[in-house]
Amino acid sequence: MANPRQPVTRQPARSLDPAAILARAPSLAGAPRQVTPLPGGLTNQNFKVTTPDGVYVARLFSDGGELLCIDREREYRNSLIAASAGVGAPVIEYRPADRLLVLGFIEGRTLTSADVAQPATLARIADVCATLHGADRFAGDFDMFEVQAAYRMTVRRHGLALPAGYDELGPAFSAARDALAVRAEGTVPCNNDLLAANFIDDGSRIWIIDYEYSGNNDPCFELGNIAGECGLDADALAALVTAYYRRPRRSRIARAKLFNLVSRYGWTLWGAIQHGTSELDFDFWSWAMERFEVAAAGFTSPAFGRLLDDVQCED
Repeated sequence: MANPRQPVTRQPARSLDPAAILARAPSLAGAPRQVTPLPGGLTNQNFKVTTPDGVYVARLFSDGGELLCIDREREYRNSLIAASAGVGAPVIEYRPADRLLVLGFIEGRTLTSADVAQPATLARIADVCATLHGADRFAGDFDMFEVQAAYRMTVRRHGLALPAGYDELGPAFSAARDALAVRAEGTVPCNNDLLAANFIDDGSRIWIIDYEYSGNNDPCFELGNIAGECGLDADALAALVTAYYRRPRRSRIARAKLFNLVSRYGWTLWGAIQHGTSELDFDFWSWAMERFEVAAAGFTSPAFGRLLDDVQCED
């Protein structure tokens, strides 16, 4: 296993000239044009662009997306579907040669994890997820078991560091896959990356942004992943699942809990890949370890076997 402090060969990044790229986009041609960088974005550069014609978000895609199983064409197509469903920002322009996606800017407040945990907000998030999940089928599927396998191959191929004991949890990960297959109810269009910052509250409704990892998936993955990314406790996760299904469902709550562990185990490798290949000044190793430690604790807990049983039972 590689030492996480050892230097690794970084992928050379193609230089971006955001000003030149934005100037080539017809939707952003109005003058005067004001460009403001937006915070966040570990695989994009995001800008708020204000012109006399409107206010937009310009997403410039970074290199290395293929290592992280990001399909930009799929992101574009699924962003269109989400916009048509009324939960995603309007899609204004897509320029793949410039690696640019232009969206309408949503005026509102970006949620925090503390916001998401509020009971009233959980109910609203359940509603907007249900609306997204009822949209037309997305382009492509997202299956964390398949994504994890692809990430693991990338880590192996590039000789990247892994948390100690990662592979030893493989049998538990496989057991989770087998248990989840028993009472699967099909897949729906999912965002699959709903950290709090991907929810925008405009005061009357909540919007879902950023469809990099979007694809058809089990709805309980979406709910469990929200819990993981937003730090929800067991009670809050149960409330989210209950609001989503409009009634208590023991098997679905257990399913979301299990997917929470599955997602953390898979996203650990996302962090490992970024740690070894990204040039960003961000502590990807700590990000990965936070997820791995929760997954490891869950997979080795005495309650894990009971969780496997619960996802296979009738409500």
